[in-house]
Amino acid sequence: MVNFSIDEIRALMSRSQNIRNMCVIAHVDHGKSTLTDSLVSKAGIIAEAKAGEARYTDTRPDEKERGITIKSTAITMFFNLPSSDVELIDGETQIESTETGRETGFLVNLIDSPGHVDFSSEVTAALRVTDGALVVVDCVSGVCVQTETVLRQALMERVKPILFMNKMDRALLELQLEPEDLYQTFQRIIENVNVTIATYGDDEGPMGRIQLDPSEGNIGFGSGLHGWAFTLKQFAQLYSTKQNIPVRKLMKNLWGDRFYDQKTLKWSDQPTENSKRGFNLFVLEPIYKVFKAIMGNDAEQIEQLVQKTGITLTPEERQETEKNLLKIFMKKWLPAGDTLLQMICTHLPSPVTAQKYRTELLYEGPLDDEAAVAMKECNPDGPLMMYVSKMVPAQDKGRFYAFGRVFSGTVATGQRVRIQGAYFEHGKKDDLYEKPIQRVVVMMGRTVESVADIPAGNVCGIVGVDQYLVKGGTITTFKDAYNMRVMKFSVSPVVRVAVKPKNPADLPKLVEGLRRLEKSDPMVRCYYETSKEHIVAGAGELHLDVCLKDLEQDHAGIEIVTSEPVVSYRETVTKRSNQICLAKSNNKLNRLYATAEPLPEGLSEEIDDGRIKPTDDPKVCRKVHLILKFCEKMRA
Repeated sequence: MVNFSIDEIRALMSRSQNIRNMCVIAHVDHGKSTLTDSLVSKAGIIAEAKAGEARYTDTRPDEKERGITIKSTAITMFFNLPSSDVELIDGETQIESTETGRETGFLVNLIDSPGHVDFSSEVTAALRVTDGALVVVDCVSGVCVQTETVLRQALMERVKPILFMNKMDRALLELQLEPEDLYQTFQRIIENVNVTIATYGDDEGPMGRIQLDPSEGNIGFGSGLHGWAFTLKQFAQLYSTKQNIPVRKLMKNLWGDRFYDQKTLKWSDQPTENSKRGFNLFVLEPIYKVFKAIMGNDAEQIEQLVQKTGITLTPEERQETEKNLLKIFMKKWLPAGDTLLQMICTHLPSPVTAQKYRTELLYEGPLDDEAAVAMKECNPDGPLMMYVSKMVPAQDKGRFYAFGRVFSGTVATGQRVRIQGAYFEHGKKDDLYEKPIQRVVVMMGRTVESVADIPAGNVCGIVGVDQYLVKGGTITTFKDAYNMRVMKFSVSPVVRVAVKPKNPADLPKLVEGLRRLEKSDPMVRCYYETSKEHIVAGAGELHLDVCLKDLEQDHAGIEIVTSEPVVSYRETVTKRSNQICLAKSNNKLNRLYATAEPLPEGLSEEIDDGRIKPTDDPKVCRKVHLILKFCEKMRA
């Protein structure tokens, strides 16, 4: 049974301190969708027994068949956070009293993103509209290539990360690692993640400290498939009263080279004959005891563990054995939903905090104009500034929800707005439309819910602007607003195929289908080449396969014929040419001499970063070119 209503969600949307916009990122098959089920289950959207198996955020049939996430899926959930966790939150929250006690309502806008490199454009689109990221790492496989890629993307978008070590059950049951070996595995993974963070991020930057440390509580451990997880905070709370040590101080003792002497009952930095590492003794040993007792069918030991942990098992649950009983026991003792909620609310920033340091990165205009100031303050009463990061196909064939983030102002049904596409330039009218918004919706995974309006700090979908935007753009009510920066993808659409209809009479349907396909995916490109072929370009063969299937079944609805995939190669100049080329005008009086030479070092980066644009004055571009060339000579 769902634990919230759409009215509760709308009420909480106005309390921006209590909103968390976050996405789940990881390498392919590290367990993002499985782990997300625990939060969805805690919100009451799916049954607790199905958490870990339902993969609720995988909404497409081909995602179920392939067992991977293809499209990022957004879902909005309402949670009550216990007051004991509220005290640990960095920043302000709006605390309210309820009948069940002093609890705080939190709104979590979660986006589950793909892990496959071919769909990394979906990750970029998700990161643009979120403020925090849950990085999931398989503790058996460790940090992989795509883990580093998505983490780099997150840091470039100024999205704050937290870490979750997944598939811990495999380390205990399959690999049967000793506690010290498991600790060293965790330590190595954390070091690898922190090296990536140090490479692309800055602890003294606007986001503050972003290095991850279990003793801070921003790293979780557990199993998404079995629905259990923990942070050091939970174990520190268990032992705090027994050892008469404050929770935060005890968390420091439960990680790193801190050893507990069981004879003298004292902590030290050096191991002794009677001491053990704090993490192994107080965290891993109780978990190992549970696994050993249940997998060994030791009924007496199981009964003792039930009493010590304080959980309750029904008669039907007691009949289960081995893995089934283990899953039930661990899920009741250390529920993953509680752990994830506590990590997200405590360590990820609210829109009020995040937009202070993200605005300068996202807004192309001056940082002192009305729109920029409202974005920094996350002001719901300021001018509307909304960035659309992707188009989500609606149930009505050919229509799309424009999915994005409201950075300032309030977006409402019937509101007349300026729709600024990717090619809009301030002061010009190209790629600019003024139209009313037909409907505003909250994305709920597989469904949508209509609301009257949505204030700053939230993500949402809007109906009625898909005819004027291709992939994304800026929605505003401020006449002098500049665009939000266009997203930079980590991959390019380099794999191409030529497509044509099996029946030539269906060519108009194919053309319309290609237009819809280009809208539906942030990365795919569809264009008509001089060879009179319709080309579809994607990031890889898997990406193309998915796009062509969508084109045939959903967007065009016709049978199509495709060529073999071809990878486009681009040549470049590596050194100055020895020969001079000569071109003459038709009357033979004017001559043009040209040589080829590489671009000066740094010029391509200037173009990529948007500091030099094709529309800039040629004289300005020439000056920049000469400065870069001079710097290159000085370095040589």
